[in-house]
Amino acid sequence: MKIILLKDDKNLGPKGSIVNAKTGYARNFLIPRGIAIEATPENLEIWKKNKIEEEKLEKENRAKANEIKKKLEQLTLTIKAKAGEGGRLFGAITSGDIAKNLKSEYKIEVDKKKIDLSENIKEAGMKNIDIKLYPDVIATLKVNVRPES
Repeated sequence: MKIILLKDDKNLGPKGSIVNAKTGYARNFLIPRGIAIEATPENLEIWKKNKIEEEKLEKENRAKANEIKKKLEQLTLTIKAKAGEGGRLFGAITSGDIAKNLKSEYKIEVDKKKIDLSENIKEAGMKNIDIKLYPDVIATLKVNVRPES
C-alpha cells in the first residue's frame, strides 16, 4: 500500500516522502496515529502542491541567507572589552555578544546558536568567525576585539 508520511519514521523515511508499507501496518498503526495518510489521488495532489510551496520557500530562504552572507562578509565588527596586560580580556566575548553587537550596530539579526565559536574569544585582536546561515551557506565575519581604554 502506498502512503504519504506526515512525520519522520526511522524505518520508512523522512516526512513528506511516498513509500510502500504493508497494508495492515499502514491501516492499523501508521494512519490511526497520524504518522501517514493513504496515497489517494486527492492526497497526492495536495502533496504535490505542498512540495511546490516547500521548494519555493526553500529558494526564498536560501536567497535571504546569501544576501545576509554578502553583507556580513563585507563588514568588520568591532567589539570593545576590558583587557589587562598583553591584550588578555577580563572575561570573554561569546557568540551572544557577537549576535547582540551585530543587531545593535548593523541591524542584522543572527541567532547566537548559528555562530560557530569553538571557544569564547579571550584575547584582543582580529578573529574570523564562521556563521552558519543555512545548511550550506556559511559566512565568515571579521571580528576585531579592541581593549577598552
